[in-house]
Amino acid sequence: MTRDGAVATVRFARPEKLNALTLAMYDDLGRAFAEIDRDDRIHSVVLAGAGDRAFCVGADLSESIPALASGRFDISAWDPAHLKTGGFYKPIVSAVRGLCMGGGFEIMLATDIRIASEDAVFQFPEVNHGFVPAGGTLVRLTRQIAYAHAMEIMLTGRRFTAAELLSRGVLNQVVPDDRVETTAAALAAEIAQKSPLAVQTIKEAALTLYDLSTAEAFAREAALGQRTFTSDHAKQTLKRFAAPSEKKVAD
Repeated sequence: MTRDGAVATVRFARPEKLNALTLAMYDDLGRAFAEIDRDDRIHSVVLAGAGDRAFCVGADLSESIPALASGRFDISAWDPAHLKTGGFYKPIVSAVRGLCMGGGFEIMLATDIRIASEDAVFQFPEVNHGFVPAGGTLVRLTRQIAYAHAMEIMLTGRRFTAAELLSRGVLNQVVPDDRVETTAAALAAEIAQKSPLAVQTIKEAALTLYDLSTAEAFAREAALGQRTFTSDHAKQTLKRFAAPSEKKVAD
């Protein structure tokens, strides 16, 4: 992990293996997210892969499959890396180049804004091998995009282009390969300039209100809104808005 001002960059760094994640790398990723969450100097995050061949192709199957098949490893150990444990409300911008498959695709779905290269390729191959994308995807994908699109992506196990996933609402932008990381970094920097409380409250609301009843959701929304309106940053901003009006009345 590196930091540039208020933006942290987390990078999958195993390009010779298409950034496939070892068990140790999963642990490192979870720890990196926990460290970012605790660091008030960090307001936003860029998630990227080393090299231009892959964002991440998921778990290193030569290590993870034997561990899972033998029953000596619980997939829930990957929850921190997949941001399944909840409470992480700092925005994450993905910069996807090359292959984004399996667990790498799942981790991307845990991020908030997704920038991909024109030649990026996406796939959940799990169903082809007799298992499922259970790193958050079975919950997240049908909540993020239309049901029929989500089911096609998960059930066919086929590869999708960046253009296809842009049209289905999985991605935010598709840009030339050499602009992926600069575009993602610029977005993360733009967001990092906003009030951290306001930004994180928006993400908290998006992740926690959708499964409440309407009445409960509105009540919680009001409480979250009140928290931001009474913050020091909001008070200063509102005071500046009010000042011209007060001067006009006095004149």
